[in-house]
Amino acid sequence: MSSVDGIVPSGDKKKKTLCWISETTKEHPEKNRQQIISEAEIRFDLSPKECDFIDRKLRDDSAECD
Repeated sequence: MSSVDGIVPSGDKKKKTLCWISETTKEHPEKNRQQIISEAEIRFDLSPKECDFIDRKLRDDSAECD
């Protein structure tokens, strides 16, 4: 197990988290991204490092949900 494994959420968890954040952002435009990520941290049991990864991912590109 590499040190990166503890930082990047699993594929399914990452996809669900990014989709939930995307949907929540659209449904609640009054909330900023950090508030939504904080909610996602609890909802999806994310570590602080996973939250940092998600935040960077959202800044770098837009997540698409199917």
